[in-house]
Order: sequence, then C-alpha cells, then structure tokens
Amino acid sequence: MDEAQLRRELREAALAHRPDHARILARVERGMAAPAPAGRRNRPPRPWSGRRRPAVVAVVAAVAGVVGLGGLAATTLDDRPAGPATTLPAPGPTARAAGTIDPGSNRWWAQSDLAVTTESPVAGLTVELRVARTPGVVSTGHWRTRPAEDFTVTVTEEPRALVYRWTLKPGRAVPPGPHTFAAQYNHAEGVRDASADTYTVLLTGADGGRTVLRGGFGYGGS
Repeated sequence: MDEAQLRRELREAALAHRPDHARILARVERGMAAPAPAGRRNRPPRPWSGRRRPAVVAVVAAVAGVVGLGGLAATTLDDRPAGPATTLPAPGPTARAAGTIDPGSNRWWAQSDLAVTTESPVAGLTVELRVARTPGVVSTGHWRTRPAEDFTVTVTEEPRALVYRWTLKPGRAVPPGPHTFAAQYNHAEGVRDASADTYTVLLTGADGGRTVLRGGFGYGGS
C-alpha cells in the first residue's frame, strides 16, 4: 500500500469515526479523581509534543460538547413559556331549597310548594318543578311570592311529567330572603304518591357565579 492510499484510508476512517463523548468525559473524570499509586515516583513534566495535540483537542472538545449540551438543556427548561393561568369559577349565591306538599291539598287536588331561601342578591334565577304524570294529573295553575312581572312562566306537558318553569327576566333581581314557587294540579281521587316529583333551582350571582339546588317532595299524601 503506497503512502497516498494510506493517507486516504486514514482520512476516511477519521471522518467516519463517532466518538462517545459521555464515555470520554467519564474516563477523564475518573482519571482526575483517582489517587496516584503508592510508591510511584513523580515524573517531571514531559515537553510539549505536537503529536499529542489531536488527543488533547479531542478530549477538550468532548468535555466542551457535554457541558454545552447541559447548558442548552438548562436554558431551554428555564426559557419555556409558562402555561395558561387557571381561573377558578366564582362561587355562586348561597341558598337552600325544600319541597313539600301543601297541607291544603285534598283527595282530588294538590299544590306542590318549593321554598327557596337566598342569603345574597341573585341576578339570575330559574326554578323548575316537575310533577310526575300519575293518574289524572292536570295542571290547574301556579303562583310565586315574587312579582309576576319579574318572571317568564311556562307549563309544559311531557310524557312523564308536568314541567313548571319560572325564569327571572333580564335586568331583574331577587333580594335575599325566603321565596315560594307553587304548582297546582288535579289528580285521580285518593292519596297521590309525590315521591317521583322533583325540583331544580339555578341561581346566578352578579359576578357570574352559579349555584344549583336539586331535590324532591318525598311521599306526600293528598
């Protein structure tokens, strides 16, 4: 093999070589940390030789490469933009509700009373009272203690229930205190089981916070 071919093969081998930077750095660290063998005579420093330059450059480059990557990783983590702030919903108005069968109900007619007590002003209010479609149930009316002009009222006949709904009109408000919403209806003669009757109350505060109350009327005889 002539000298030109040898140089060419050495150059190709050098270009194809991929040094393991982590192993090189680990070897350098172990060498620096290891104590000198006992009884070993210290040798005077050898004069600089140009032949050792490539090895020294390779080690320095490996260390610099590892340190550089570590610095890049730290910078990337520190510079990441913060995630979006989590905004918790505002607490809704404090209120409570209870459903009962009015004591004035009888064997042919009944009234379901829903008492809603608010402890702070309410900017939005929807009250839904569902009377299960037991035999003979037909709506005969409704009322509430708040002004009639403050609410939109609907009575909807669904296959399984009569649905009474009171919705506070925009721009109106409900002050703190007790409020009653009542649904009236006929039913088949006898004692009517009201255990399937339910109510839902949605209250909205001035700041947008919402409160939902749900419940039933138990076994009310009428």
